[in-house]
Amino acid sequence: MYRYDDIDRRILSQRVAQYRDQLQRHLAGELPVEEFRPLRLQNGLYMQRHAHMLRIAVPYGLLSATQLRRLAAIARRYDRGYGHFSTRQNLQLNWIDLPDTADILASLAEVEMHAIQTSGNCVRNITTDEFAGVATDEIADPRPLAEILRQWSTFHPEFAFLPRKFKIAISATREDRAATAFHDIGLYIVRSPAGDLGVRVLVGGGMGRTPIIGTVIRDFVPIAETLNYVEAILRVYNRYGRRDNLFKARIKILVKALGAAEFARQVDEEYAHVAGGEGAITEAEFARVAAFFAPPPYASVDAAGDRLDAAGDRAYARWIERNVRAHRVPGYRSVVLSLKKPGVAPGDCTSEQMELVADLSERYGFGELRVTHEQNLVLPDVPVARLRELWDEARGAGLATPNIGLLTDMITCPGGDFCSLANAKSIPISQSVTERFEDLDYLHDLGEINLNISGCMNSCGHHHVGHIGILGVDKDGSEWYQVSIGGADGSDAGGGRTAIGRVLGPSFSAPQVPDVIEDLIAVYVAQRRDGERFIDTAARIGLEPFKARVYARSRDGSDEAIREAA
Repeated sequence: MYRYDDIDRRILSQRVAQYRDQLQRHLAGELPVEEFRPLRLQNGLYMQRHAHMLRIAVPYGLLSATQLRRLAAIARRYDRGYGHFSTRQNLQLNWIDLPDTADILASLAEVEMHAIQTSGNCVRNITTDEFAGVATDEIADPRPLAEILRQWSTFHPEFAFLPRKFKIAISATREDRAATAFHDIGLYIVRSPAGDLGVRVLVGGGMGRTPIIGTVIRDFVPIAETLNYVEAILRVYNRYGRRDNLFKARIKILVKALGAAEFARQVDEEYAHVAGGEGAITEAEFARVAAFFAPPPYASVDAAGDRLDAAGDRAYARWIERNVRAHRVPGYRSVVLSLKKPGVAPGDCTSEQMELVADLSERYGFGELRVTHEQNLVLPDVPVARLRELWDEARGAGLATPNIGLLTDMITCPGGDFCSLANAKSIPISQSVTERFEDLDYLHDLGEINLNISGCMNSCGHHHVGHIGILGVDKDGSEWYQVSIGGADGSDAGGGRTAIGRVLGPSFSAPQVPDVIEDLIAVYVAQRRDGERFIDTAARIGLEPFKARVYARSRDGSDEAIREAA
């Protein structure tokens, strides 16, 4: 992974000192709340419903064992002994005391971490595939380009105050595991017919209040010109993006207003001024950064050493099926450690679990781990011969729930329990659904179903792209839940397609939601063909059979309430 040099460390040290001075002046009453607010946001510090939340950057989801141990120590000392991994591969601490924040940032800096640009109208954390570098369907390792983009965008003076927050994702595989099409800029690493490496560029994707699938504006940009072309996009957006209306400030609104063809023309016009200029990535610079991501010293094994054996142990076989992924090097696999244990908020991880995962990454790999888009953790390089041993340890720590990709492997935002923007709670909904579908045999029979939950239209839980999506809404001061089906984010679970879910109809109260999900599943089971996944059945039969079942029977005498909520 990338390691800081003296310049990196000096910049980070100066930033922490600057913030410490700002904090001390604020606490002394010398810096008013309205002046301190943008300063704390620049360092990833939000005021939530009950306390401050600190969002810590995990660039493209990559962590070392040392860094994870530091996160565990910070969560134990300054929070309540746990953290929450988000869909942007970052870690959020939800119970931070303001006077401690400078000390936390200083502690992070010691292990080459920070919270810079995890908030504000700037380029946020660059995200990519959690299996980058080890995936069997990879065209090229996306991490060097992600790191170059991170360095380029951090503290970029021209793009520090954009019209709105800005998110970039990179995919380099057949299966898109980064929801790339739903980002402000989506970059797909491709090869030209001549074999040259480049990117296909999408713009204007996003979820939130107006979900839109990104549009391709250029099929091929040479890898060396990636920064120049991205800069051209950001300049057009910075120049013409709306600043008068928060809800119309994202680049997707500008692209829609201008039309994709006109937006692309303006980008090309801007790009003509910078193409081949100082933003070009030289071969030497790309090689320098790529060297940080060189393969570790894998051991050589024969064909027998690459063979999985789960015979006679159903529980272990189930875990192998759901939580273990293919690896490009024979004799190794990647393992997904589930943060979706029943009774625990999805994405939450205790300090003790973080410390154990750090230990596991060293004992069963090379001291590296990943954060997934789905709020789980990955050990990327586990020897096949040691999988059963790892399973035993992970199971004892509540990290081996064999439900990856299944209904209870939910993406869930913190919702109304923490977030001041939320209209409704998300965590209790996820827990009630998990309790209803606790039979793992039944879940495995159902197969892959993505269930995503957001507590408001900001879509931090990515409900728009869930095979089943749940959105918390406010109805006259009460919490209700709108349900959609048919969303897909580009991953294999959706057949590689991208789609925005369609709303079933009137919303439901919290107690009704598990029944609604049960009804949706019942329709699927009755209608599916051999080998057909939920998303495929939903696409084939449409909304009407699901609607008919969901709204056919009364739940807790609430038919009248459902009609009123329509």
